[in-house]
Amino acid sequence: MDFKTILEHHLLDHTIARWPGVFGIEFALTKHLLMMWIVGTVLLLGLGFVARSGRRLPLLRSLVEVLVIFVRDEVLGPALGHAGRKYLPYFLSLFFFILLCNLSGLVPWGSTATGNISVTATLAGCTFFLIHIAGIREQGLGHYLKSIVPSGLPWWLIPIMIPIELIGFCTKAFALSIRLFANMIAGHIVILAFLCLIFTFGAANPWTGFLAAPFSVMLALFVYALEIFVAFLQAYIFTFLTALFVGAAVHPEH
Repeated sequence: MDFKTILEHHLLDHTIARWPGVFGIEFALTKHLLMMWIVGTVLLLGLGFVARSGRRLPLLRSLVEVLVIFVRDEVLGPALGHAGRKYLPYFLSLFFFILLCNLSGLVPWGSTATGNISVTATLAGCTFFLIHIAGIREQGLGHYLKSIVPSGLPWWLIPIMIPIELIGFCTKAFALSIRLFANMIAGHIVILAFLCLIFTFGAANPWTGFLAAPFSVMLALFVYALEIFVAFLQAYIFTFLTALFVGAAVHPEH
C-alpha cells in the first residue's frame, strides 16, 4: 500500500451508505457526517449530564466550567461586551462542536469532520450570516447599512467602498473556512507521512525499515501530541475571530 492509498483511506470522506435521491439530490451517509452526528449527540447528552451531575464528576465538571468561563469572559467579553451574553449559547455550541470534531480524528477509527472543506465552509457561512443578523438586531437595518461604509468619506468614494466592504465580509468567511480546514488536515498528513516512511524504507530493504520504525513512530507521536494542542487552538481561533467579526458589526464605532 503506497502513501497515496493510505492518505485517501484515512482522510477522504468515504461513503458508508446511500439512499434514493429526491429531485436529483442524492442522500448518503459518509464518515464525516457520521462523526458530526456522534459529536452532536455527545454534546447534547454529555454536556447536559455534566451540568446536572453536581459533585459526582468534579474533574469533568470543572474542566467544562473552565472552558465555558473562558469563552464567556476572554472571548465574548472583550469583543461584544454586555451584548455577548445573548450570543453565548451559540458561541459555546460553536466552540465545543469544533473542538470535539477536531479531537474525533485522533481516536481509533475516527475521522476529523473539520478536515472536510464542506464542513468548515458551512461553519464559516453561519458566521457570515450571524455577523449581519447581529448587526441588524443591535443597530436596526438602517443604521447597520450605514455602518458598513466608514463615515466621513468623500461622496465619490462611497460607490467604490461598498463593493470592497461586501467582498471583505466574504473574505472573512473564506479565511475562516480555509484556516480551520488546512490546519486540521495538515497534521494528519504529517503523521501519515512519518508512518509511511517505515514502509518506504522497508520496501527497499527490510532492515532499513526496521531501523527507521522507532524514529518514525516517535516523530508521529510528537505530531500526534501537537495535534491535541492544535485541536484546542483552532477551536479557540475560529470562535475568537467569529466573536471579533460579530463585535465589529454590533459596535461599528470600535
